Amino acid sequence: MERDFTTEDLNRREREILKHVVYNYIRTASPVGSRYISRHFESNLSPATIRNVMADLEEQGFLSHPHTSAGRIPTDRGYRYYVDYLMDIETLTETEKQAIEEHLGYTPDPNDLLRETSKLLSKISRQLSVVSSPHLSSGVFEKLELIPITSSRLLVVMSIRSGLVRTIMMEVGSEVRREVLDRISSLLNERISGLTLQEIRDTFVERVRDVSDEETGLVRLFIESVGSLFSDERDEKLHISGTNALIEQPEFVDPANFRSVIELIENEDVIVHLLEKHDDSGRSYVISIGAENDEARARDYSIVTANYEFNGVSGKLGVIGPKRMNYSKVIPLVDHVARAVARLLNAS
Repeated sequence: MERDFTTEDLNRREREILKHVVYNYIRTASPVGSRYISRHFESNLSPATIRNVMADLEEQGFLSHPHTSAGRIPTDRGYRYYVDYLMDIETLTETEKQAIEEHLGYTPDPNDLLRETSKLLSKISRQLSVVSSPHLSSGVFEKLELIPITSSRLLVVMSIRSGLVRTIMMEVGSEVRREVLDRISSLLNERISGLTLQEIRDTFVERVRDVSDEETGLVRLFIESVGSLFSDERDEKLHISGTNALIEQPEFVDPANFRSVIELIENEDVIVHLLEKHDDSGRSYVISIGAENDEARARDYSIVTANYEFNGVSGKLGVIGPKRMNYSKVIPLVDHVARAVARLLNAS
């Protein structure tokens, strides 16, 4: 993610004042005034000097000045500078880590684990938490089975190497004998086993071209349906928790803000897109603040996400909240929980 500033753009005094403003606005949700900073943090500086520094920071786009208050609040740019250069990331205590491990360790089923992870994240962070099921596009296909349900319907059961199983109902023109289904299953498994779903979609036609006219028409039906059969769409996209915790934040006293967050939660496609945000910083987590979010509906929020890996496939988990969220606590929480989920899933 590109930045249009570096740590050298602010001098030591500006950095300290900005840090105090962001820290205290996160803590109190109230604009921060020069007199408060002088009294509590910078007693060697007069309120007038601090006001001048704040004015400079406002001119550079790091702070803004609400019309109804003498204090300042951070802008998106101010939050970003704070997160990248000024924030002291907290360390989870051993007690907190143990509580996370114990809570998640009681849920061996992958879907239950992801659901409990979402609940746990929201409970600890007091924000909206989102956990996505593993993205199957990089999963390695193992085998499929064709199971007759009625004379005109087949159940396609596909196994992914990570232990995931996907089932899809397929309509067929007429009844196909079980031994023929077994033969076609064996043929398809021979041609596509060991490939990722993306590779199957890209090469399936070539791999079965020599048998595409077999008498049942099933291979031809697979060719026509390859995009949906081997799609990397998740069967259960998201586990979302913490709506009540989020709307208790001061930002949502305004009915318009309340409606906006409800609309965001109800649009899973938007949330999936937000989770896919990438960062080239090399960190194990991604932070997207306000206007950095591509979705207009998410411009008032910050999102902290991390990947978890599960036997060759990966999913995302994260926290969505006001830009005023406690980054120093949320970041290590999200990062640690992602690692814990990966470890528990791969051990099951």
